[in-house]
Amino acid sequence: MKPNMGTIDKAIRIVLALIVGVLYFTGQISGVTAIILGILAIVFVLTSLISFCPLYLPLGISTRTKD
Repeated sequence: MKPNMGTIDKAIRIVLALIVGVLYFTGQISGVTAIILGILAIVFVLTSLISFCPLYLPLGISTRTKD
């Protein structure tokens, strides 16, 4: 897996995951919505940690700057 995520992309994903967590723990989201957004938040955190987004691969997208 070749990294294809840049720093800004990873930061945005982490912030979105934190927002979902705050919304859940404050009771703003619940039920099926909370489950779907929770799974999405987990995916965002995991992809940020490994700097690789599988959906970018078939689309040929890379937000990583060239070294």
